[in-house]
Amino acid sequence: MAQANHVEKTLVLFKPDAVQRGIVGEILTRFERVGLKIVGTKMIFPDRDHYYAHYESIGKMVTRRGDGAFQVTLDFMGQGPVIAMVFEGVEAVGLVRKMVGGTEPKSADPGTIRGDFSHMSFEYADGKKKGIPNLMHASGDPEEAEQEIAHWFSDDEIYSYEIAHERFLR
Repeated sequence: MAQANHVEKTLVLFKPDAVQRGIVGEILTRFERVGLKIVGTKMIFPDRDHYYAHYESIGKMVTRRGDGAFQVTLDFMGQGPVIAMVFEGVEAVGLVRKMVGGTEPKSADPGTIRGDFSHMSFEYADGKKKGIPNLMHASGDPEEAEQEIAHWFSDDEIYSYEIAHERFLR
């Protein structure tokens, strides 16, 4: 019986609040410690069209949360550059989402990135009509990850190499 390939790639965006707070390195260390491999990385300051494609064409945010939340998110993301990364590893999409924690920082479990580094509630952010500073975006599933990676990276920006950790995992 053929074994399924469980090695996946996933997109992670360090949002403007993570970059501006200077905690990217501390967060990145968590992903490296579990054995995820960085196969693509860059700092970028996308325009609204790029974010529109990311959050609506791929993520269907308007459909899920409405145009108001979508516009607030676009405004928030436009506050500064982001660091886009592609990680590769065994079941990387689910692992990264578990490590990042719930979308609402207030509800994110302690020990997750959002639970440890942020605290705002949706209610507070909505009342202030501002984007919620939740530090990161992580692909929702393998299909979304594939689309997002293609949106943020060209094929020649994704690298293949071996890390020491791989011989223990694969």
